[in-house]
Amino acid sequence: MGDNNSGFGLSRTAKDLLSGTTGGIAQVLVGQPLDRIKVNLQTAPQGTYTGMVDCASKLVKRDGVRGLYAGTLMPLLGVGACVSVQFSVVEAVKRSFASSNAKRAGATSSEALSGVGAKAYPLSSAQLYSAGVAAGLANSFLAAPIEHIRIRLQLQTDGAFRGPVGCAKAIVSSNGVPGLFRGLVPTLVREGHGMGMYFLIYEAVVGYKLRKDNLSRAELPSLWAMLGGATSGPLLWLAVYPVDVLKTVWTTQPLDPAQRKYSSLAACAKSIYAQGGWRGFFRGLGPTLTRAPISNAATFVAYEWAARNLEGYVRE
Repeated sequence: MGDNNSGFGLSRTAKDLLSGTTGGIAQVLVGQPLDRIKVNLQTAPQGTYTGMVDCASKLVKRDGVRGLYAGTLMPLLGVGACVSVQFSVVEAVKRSFASSNAKRAGATSSEALSGVGAKAYPLSSAQLYSAGVAAGLANSFLAAPIEHIRIRLQLQTDGAFRGPVGCAKAIVSSNGVPGLFRGLVPTLVREGHGMGMYFLIYEAVVGYKLRKDNLSRAELPSLWAMLGGATSGPLLWLAVYPVDVLKTVWTTQPLDPAQRKYSSLAACAKSIYAQGGWRGFFRGLGPTLTRAPISNAATFVAYEWAARNLEGYVRE
């Protein structure tokens, strides 16, 4: 039960959604320039760029520094929504697991919730991974169309799309509504396993601090939230990066079906390998690993800050 007397109350789900949105906005503002570099490295013909610095230099020369933030509105709105879904689902599943753990131990559900991830009834690694998988799968149906639009906006050089709405209309006009979800299958794989690893690793890092110093979640130092995010972000990408490359190349084929090079994901994967060997599945990894510690540290610091400050408004 919250302790505010304002008469304003939030459900736990609403608190998680708002906290996740805060984390998502922080993630975009910190990581957008490096994300654009990553997408260009993934999709450009072999030999276009010699590396991350060369790509950044050419983008700035062509579009100016502001060009590194091309398409920012879409991820600012979209990633905020995606991260809010991730956190609301993962927290809901964690509460469910904690309740089950408590019942097996003969405690009440409320006693379990008071110790989620900290002291009373800690979740197993399998439970934390499963909660992350559930969050990733749920988020995929939102992430797939948002990322499709965002990537096309980042890659355009001729102003063909007049913002996110214009891009979405062009996709639907050529491919129908299902065209927005092109890349859903690899997104499900990436998000499911990736988010499982992401939240498992984060909780392992912060859980160590909570147990060591006998702290509640509200007492978690921001430095440890930063450390957890900086650790879990890069390891997430190392676990799923080849799938992300496949998704990006598959998704960004020409809108006209007659001009597409790949008839299936398998054919797309074979082409990536034929052009660059196994290294082809790791193009753009440099800016991704440069961005991941920073953007994910910001994500979790912002999320934990918002969750801590909104807790007083929760009505059980």
